[in-house]
Parts: sequence; structure tokens; C-alpha cells
Amino acid sequence: MKLRTLVITVAILAVLSGLVFLVSRPAVTPVADARVGQPLLKPADADKVAKVRITDAGKTVELVKTAAGPWQVTSYNDFPADFDKLAHLVDDLTSAKIESYVSSDPKTIARLEFKDTKISFLDAGGATLLDLTLGKTDDNGFRFMHFGVEDKAFRLRLDTMLDTVAKNWADSALVKLKPEDIAKVELGFPAVAPAVVAGGSGPAITPGTEATTLIATRAKKEDPFTADHVPAGQQFKPAALNPVLSSLTDLRFTDTTATDDAKATAAKAGARTVKLTTFDGKIVTIALGRKPEEQRPKPPADAPATTPTAAGVADPGPGLPKPDGTKPADPATPAKPAEPEMETIPAGPVFAFIVHSDAAMPVNTLMQKRAFEVSDFALTSLPQKASDLFEPIPPPPAPPATPISVTTPPVAAPAPAPAK
Repeated sequence: MKLRTLVITVAILAVLSGLVFLVSRPAVTPVADARVGQPLLKPADADKVAKVRITDAGKTVELVKTAAGPWQVTSYNDFPADFDKLAHLVDDLTSAKIESYVSSDPKTIARLEFKDTKISFLDAGGATLLDLTLGKTDDNGFRFMHFGVEDKAFRLRLDTMLDTVAKNWADSALVKLKPEDIAKVELGFPAVAPAVVAGGSGPAITPGTEATTLIATRAKKEDPFTADHVPAGQQFKPAALNPVLSSLTDLRFTDTTATDDAKATAAKAGARTVKLTTFDGKIVTIALGRKPEEQRPKPPADAPATTPTAAGVADPGPGLPKPDGTKPADPATPAKPAEPEMETIPAGPVFAFIVHSDAAMPVNTLMQKRAFEVSDFALTSLPQKASDLFEPIPPPPAPPATPISVTTPPVAAPAPAPAK
């Protein structure tokens, strides 16, 4: 067979083989899904959300929209929810788009590490708007996910932080004012002045001044505060109130505990009170306190074991040598008791107890549910005594010196020379 004929024959066979493959190959099932390229949560569905449930690593947090409108953290004493944090989560889910379909093969899905990381959104009637389970993140930063109980896996970019600590979803603001809202400040001082114990971090109680209350007012927000009962020769320092207003008008809790907690009870017993009155007449009364630092004797150490008297050898009695040759103590000189070793019990956390003049304000209800810990600065920023808010009036400026005029005495004319 000639080479040219052989080449033609091979080409014909190759074409025929290709035709046979195309005819006999199995039909390909399309893997496209209509949700690819779509947002994870449709904006229209986001407006209907009335319940949010987030689960991860065995922890679950739930938030519910109340009939009146505000959101509450049902898994944390029905506290008002941090709406900005919730809105950020919803925005992350409406911004995320499903990038691609991955697989429905059980073996493939098993490698994507779907566990209990879930986000569920429901409407007011309990219908599911979003039921999402998240898996691992691949090397390119894509997160694997699937909907509900579906056996289809997808991937998308989702950078949101799933926080399952219920307390972190609560709105931590206890007071929502601004320093410029305040027209009047009533600042109470303790009946005894605190003094720092050497080597300690908290106050010890020592005799001090009588309890007093300083009242500072202003007519307009741009006016400086003026105080009552200004001591003679002193003037009020309005700037000394700035740390007080800064910390108390935006007071936030750091943790909560039971209302009958021993530390909270001790804090309330010795609390200092500040009353803030706004220009529109609302009054917020804030009491701040902590269990004070304590100095107390350490419990005695276990007494060393005594050497028993040898069997059959009688104790010779007081003042006589012992059988082992040791010299007894002089019975006429009593042993001097050892000074007890002291230990310092640190001061407890600072608690805030708040009453708002508007009975409808949520803080009044919250105070009945829990005791609220706040930052130490809320208490330490308060002036310790009224004199901290005053300063000596500076002396008036000295009058300008009167210039001294210098008059030059006249020069006497020389006496005429005598005639010759």
C-alpha cells in the first residue's frame, strides 16, 4: 500500500471513530443553578426579616423584632439589640453573591466541612427567608455553603463575622445623651474622703469631710457652667466637669450579673450619685459604686506537728529539762503573740444603678433584670471632693507704673569777676 493511500485510510478511520463517540456518548446533565450570580439574601426578603438565629461551635444566639418595632436579644434577657451590628450582618448577606455551583456528590460535599455554622432568617409568620449552612474557606478566599437540607454545594465570598456570644449583640448603651444636652449637674460627694492605701490599688476609708452636693447649671448649651456655694476667694472650674459629662452621657455596660450579686449589693451600699438634667427637663440619676478594697489578716497556717514524748518517759513538768535535753521556756515570761500577716482583697468591679425620669425608657426595666458593670473610669473620673472643682481667684493685674519725671537743676551762672 502506498504511503498516500495509508494516510487517507487512517484519516477516514479517525473521522469515523469520532462520529461513533459523539453518537454513543451519554447525555451531559447541565449543572447550572438559577441562584448562581444572585445575592445570597434578596433585598426584598431583608425587609421582611423578623427573627435571626446564628449558630456556630455549639452556641446559638437569637434576635427577634418586637411588635412595637425594636429588636431584642431573646437569648440575653430580652435586652435591646445593637441595631447597627444587625444591620451590618444583613448588609453583608445582601451584598454577597453566589459565585458558582460546586457539586452535589456526597463525597465531595463531605470534604467541604459543613458542620453547625448556620444562619437562619425568618419572617413574622415563621416562614424561612434564608437557611444557610457554611463550610470551610478555600485557598482563594471563597466560602463553601449550601441551602437548608439541599445536597447542592455552592461557593461565594462572605467576610462577615458570626458572633454567637449573646451579650455582644445587646445594645450596651445605658445612657444616650450628649454633653451639650446637659443643663444641670448635681454631683454628690462621699461622707468620708478616700485615701489610697500604700501598696494597694483601691481606696481605704478614712475620716474626712461631711457629705455635700455641688450643683452646676447653665442657661444655654454654649454657656459655661456656674456653681453654687463658691468658697470665698475661689472660682469654679467648668472644665473640671468635662470628664464627668464625657463618661456619663455615653455610659455603657461591660458585663451584667444578678441583681442580688454580693459585689453589686456592696457597690450599691456605698455608691456616689450624679444627677443629670437635660435642657428639655429629663432627669437621669446615676449611682456608681464598687465593693471597696479590704485589708484583713491572713488565715493562720497549719501548726507544725509536735514531737511526742517517748513512750514510758514522763514529762518532767514546767521549768524542768525535757528528756531530749531541750531547755524549756521560762514559765514566768509569756510568749509574745505574733503580729498577724495582712492580705489585700482588691476592690470589686464598678456597678451603675440608673433611674430615668421617663418611665417608658428601657433602662428602667433593665435595672430590674440585671446589675450592670461599667468601666472603672466612670467612677474614677468623678472629682473626689468639692474643692477639686475650684481654684483660687487670680490676683488682679498690677496697675501700670507711673513714669518718674527727672528735673535737671538749673546751672548757677558764674559770679562776675571783681573790678580792678
